[in-house]
Amino acid sequence: MTAEIAIMNKEAIALASDSAVTMLGESRQKIFTSANKLFALSKFHPVGIMVYGNAIFMDVPWETIIKIYRKDLGKKKFDTLEKYAHNFIEFLDNGNTLFPDSVQEEYIRDSIYSYFNFIKDTIINKVHLKIDEKGKITKEETNQIISEIIERHYENWGKKANIPSIPKRYNKNIIIKYKKIIDEAIKKVFEKAPLSINHINQLKKIASSLFSKFPEAIQNIDISGVVIAGFGERDTFPSLESFHLEGIANNKLKYKNYKSAKIDFTVSASIIPFAQREMVDTFMEGIDPDYRIIEESYLSQIFNNYAGIVIESMRKYDDKERKKLKEKLMIVTNEILKDINKKFENYREEKHIRPVTSVVSMLPKDELAAMAEALVSLTSFKRKVTMGSETVGGPIDVAVISKGDGFVWIKRKHYFKAELNPQFFANYYKEI
Repeated sequence: MTAEIAIMNKEAIALASDSAVTMLGESRQKIFTSANKLFALSKFHPVGIMVYGNAIFMDVPWETIIKIYRKDLGKKKFDTLEKYAHNFIEFLDNGNTLFPDSVQEEYIRDSIYSYFNFIKDTIINKVHLKIDEKGKITKEETNQIISEIIERHYENWGKKANIPSIPKRYNKNIIIKYKKIIDEAIKKVFEKAPLSINHINQLKKIASSLFSKFPEAIQNIDISGVVIAGFGERDTFPSLESFHLEGIANNKLKYKNYKSAKIDFTVSASIIPFAQREMVDTFMEGIDPDYRIIEESYLSQIFNNYAGIVIESMRKYDDKERKKLKEKLMIVTNEILKDINKKFENYREEKHIRPVTSVVSMLPKDELAAMAEALVSLTSFKRKVTMGSETVGGPIDVAVISKGDGFVWIKRKHYFKAELNPQFFANYYKEI
């Protein structure tokens, strides 16, 4: 994991990122604190990029991908920041030679096996629950469980449309082109399970949907986040575009827009955290986000239980009358609860968020950078003094992007000593 932040006002945008990266292998993890996650997207124009989540995309390090793109971009410029962001996405999409067919096939195979095993584990758990409940399970009951679970997964994927960049026949092409992989996965994962032809067809459609859809009920943790920020040629104020990227299958990138933010004449400041953001949320709202969720959950339970307790004490009414009274009371209590939550939200906005953003709107460039660094450092410090892995840490890289000065490093780590490598800087600025 990581902690990153973007802080914008009308003058500039500050970007800050920690250096921790978690490497997984053989059910263990190792954390390094020297990863680069913040880069200039162009050597010539005021645009930067941050990455978080998976440090490697399709077996290629993000740093390599970004620097190849930067070289390919050269002196090319775009009118808006949004066009820089979409150009970067197009660089990854539609068949980039960085991601050969063999790598795509491996990604497809791993994704299908992983999801099919997830379905299989769900079936096994449900069967075991039935056995624990009744002491045994019949063949018909097993078949019913298999059918219900596969059907539920099929419906979850079927409800969601393909992402806009995916062609119409894409899912059918996946099933045809990777038929061998899909059939092999069904056979090996579900083994002797009594799958009907309908089940098999549903599993095939689920397999194709893995590379074209983002259903809300299913979250893939193995994604990469990309944040592109700065100014386009015609932009007066800074803006930001961010995406979640999962992988490339059959030369099509699976991605979705995550967050967009821009400064204009109505919005004068913005603070946007990414990845591990709980300390920034606590700082901005005056309350830990997990604590707020628990508090709201308890209040909801209290209000819901209150209606039942009151109605149960009313002995002079029959069951039908009490049911009607309970429904009316539930409507009233839900309205009261909504009003309470809204008042809490207004308080946080008025007493915490608005005072901070009003000051941020006036901060000079150096103070924007200091604030960005402090908020990432706060998250790192919390990880250091609590139990668990220090998934945020290491040196904090900080950059400020402004219309006039472009991309300026405030703090940047190197894996080498600058004075021993003058050729590095000479080569870096050679074109400029």
